[in-house]
Formats: sequence, C-alpha cells, structure tokens
Amino acid sequence: MSIPHQADPVKRARLRWRARRGLLENDLIISRFLDAHEASMTDAEVEAFSSLMDLADGELMDLLLARKEPDGELDSPHIHALLERMRKA
Repeated sequence: MSIPHQADPVKRARLRWRARRGLLENDLIISRFLDAHEASMTDAEVEAFSSLMDLADGELMDLLLARKEPDGELDSPHIHALLERMRKA
C-alpha cells in the first residue's frame, strides 16, 4: 500500500515542482489554487491534477479559463470537479 499524498512530504514537494509552468498565467492560477487547497486535496484530486500537468501550457490555459472542456482521457468526473475548483481559486 502506498503512502497517501498528504502524508508524504516528498510527494507534496514533487506536486509543487510539477505545477511550475512556462506560462506565467498558468503559474499564477495553479499557485493560487495550491496555496488554498493543497493540504486538503485527496489522492484522486492529486491524480487528476497530475493528468492536467501533463498537458501543454496552451491546452491547460484553455481548460483553466473554460475556453474548452476536457475531452478524451481527461473527460472524467475527477478532472471536471478539479477544474471547477481551480477556476474558482
């Protein structure tokens, strides 16, 4: 059994590192969200967050600004719920 995200400081640091983006606007939105919600994120939310961090900056920005909605592999309840929280942060 693996250690949950919130109980492992290494996993938390790795999440912050992955959240660093090349596009300043993405960085600001993501940093603000993590500052407010990182401590309360569930492992499912961390997994959804990691999936979003795999996207190119332009694709991520379109999702964060609700110019697009997730499709394909990203079209899951966890991704939709996380994006909704991130958009409000």
